[in-house]
Amino acid sequence: MVTTHVFIAVSLDGFIAREDGDISWLLQRDDPTEDHGYDDFILDKDVIVMGRGSYEKVMTFDAWPYSLPVLVLSKQLTGTPVPDALKDKVQFIHSSPAETIARLAEQNIQRVYLDGGQVVQSFLREGLITDMVITTVPVLIGTGKPLFGALPGDIDLTLLSSRSFPSGLVQSTYRVQTKNPH
Repeated sequence: MVTTHVFIAVSLDGFIAREDGDISWLLQRDDPTEDHGYDDFILDKDVIVMGRGSYEKVMTFDAWPYSLPVLVLSKQLTGTPVPDALKDKVQFIHSSPAETIARLAEQNIQRVYLDGGQVVQSFLREGLITDMVITTVPVLIGTGKPLFGALPGDIDLTLLSSRSFPSGLVQSTYRVQTKNPH
């Protein structure tokens, strides 16, 4: 069975990036002396699924930060060539969350890291997120790209843990409650 897991940071007002994709407000809070748990989180994941916006942001970094295979869900990028440096690391696909999960299950993938606002929103709307680690950065940016968007109904969460860091970041881990259809 494929399980999906989110590890993401948001501003206190719920944004993952400014409208133009800028995340400098997040990087200013990056304290190399604090372990926010990402290394432990990623250890048991098999693949990363991200959206085009996240992929394009990561492409601006000095180096490709992932050792796991990355699937980029994008209608626009599907059919375009993957950069040579990423040929064995990245694949562009256009599929729904359910189709993506089915495809990963066929490959015996079990644990998936979901990254990016649109990806998180689409998987959440379809009830396909197992748990979320959300780190809140103590800054208000006023407007930007929200982590969460419109939902077809309430989604109940169970708080599994919460911790704060000396830098002021607060990290909460939630299990997403699935509704049992009757």
